[in-house]
Amino acid sequence: MSARAWTPDSWRAMPIRQVPDYPDQARLKAMEDKVRRFPPLVFAGEADRLKAQLARAGDGNAFILQGGDCAESFAEFHANNIRDTFRVLLQMAVVLTFGAALPVVKLGRMAGQFAKPRSSDTETIDGVTLPSYRGDIVNGPDFTAEARVPDPGRMEFAYLQSAATLNLLRAFATGGYADLHQVHRWNLDFAARSPLADRYAGLAHRIDETLRFMGACGMSDLPQVRETEFYTSHEALLLPFEESLTRQPSTHPGRHFACSAHFLWIGDRTRQPDGAHVEFMRGIANPIGMKVGPSMEADELVKLTEILNPANEKGRLTLISRMGAEKVEAKLPGLLRAVKRAGRNVVWLCDPMHGNGVKAGAYKTRSFDAILGEVRGFFDCHAAEGTVPGGVHVEMTGQNVTECLGGAHRLTEADLAANYATFCDPRLNAEQSLELAFLISEELKARRPGAATLPAKAAQ
Repeated sequence: MSARAWTPDSWRAMPIRQVPDYPDQARLKAMEDKVRRFPPLVFAGEADRLKAQLARAGDGNAFILQGGDCAESFAEFHANNIRDTFRVLLQMAVVLTFGAALPVVKLGRMAGQFAKPRSSDTETIDGVTLPSYRGDIVNGPDFTAEARVPDPGRMEFAYLQSAATLNLLRAFATGGYADLHQVHRWNLDFAARSPLADRYAGLAHRIDETLRFMGACGMSDLPQVRETEFYTSHEALLLPFEESLTRQPSTHPGRHFACSAHFLWIGDRTRQPDGAHVEFMRGIANPIGMKVGPSMEADELVKLTEILNPANEKGRLTLISRMGAEKVEAKLPGLLRAVKRAGRNVVWLCDPMHGNGVKAGAYKTRSFDAILGEVRGFFDCHAAEGTVPGGVHVEMTGQNVTECLGGAHRLTEADLAANYATFCDPRLNAEQSLELAFLISEELKARRPGAATLPAKAAQ
């Protein structure tokens, strides 16, 4: 497959899954042509810089935090929502940096996460069957025949919202909002109000002491203290949109970049070696990812790494494990061994969200304990196999939603109705997200070279 010539549209000759059934192909073609004329959302140099940072994580010299909404919404597009999610990601990154004693690569599921894969093409409620909601870039969430018709015009709005979101993120990252002193004050506020205040206060105050020491040494005005680098990512699901935003920059002759985001990934439902999504992704020069679920076989995984990263370039391919807490220690080690034995350069992330979904009455939810359990299992598997755990990938929001069970405030099934706001999958709220970062920080600190081995249940 990789020996065949690649073009941005060569995916169209391949079998495809999770594709919307657009009723008006002429409108679709007209919108694709329109998006082709739009400026790129991100730039090749930025994607290359991210790839270099991912390569460091693959070697154990950085840690990746990828997080954001399950699916971005047109209706909830607001500067405060963008700010709040960015803020929590910064808080998490500061805590993880301290625990890992490594730089943290910040990668948001933002400014383009509009398409969602579905387990069924249709949805039935009270005897009425309609097309499934596939994300705001495709159709609407309302359960009406009109809302569920795939509409190509939504691509333009998705582009404009992504551009506005990126503009605000760039301003936050370089305009003073990301100053470490500012971010740490938020962490101190969290530690004070959390039911686990005593547990987090020690780490929070050690960070505070470090910042004071840096200030005393005259280092408080360094760019690394006042600013941060922040990258965007989303699942490359809607290929007509991704192709339309693919560019061949004059600064990078002979290379095509998908300019909708710095980092794109292939979902667990669309990773067929002979499928359209793998075909598209193998040819773009961005760093890319692929979800790896419990149905993945070792031979197939090695084959996919060869297709998607034929040059075996460090930082090019990130494998995002999403096994579930009960399956990770049975399924992941064999995959780690196979990739290591084949000599394939990859970065491993843990997605502890997608394998841990449960039903609680009318709600889809996830257990905080299961999420943390999968993260611990992920670290344990890497420690046993002598491989590098490169980071975590979480669905979260800066809002105080009530969508996941547990956490320090012990949310129960009775609490879900209080503020269950997601159109798709349940997300960690702001406090649960930061609590997870503190707990992962403890794991990372305990697993540093020379640290005492952490008992499996020690941090519970």
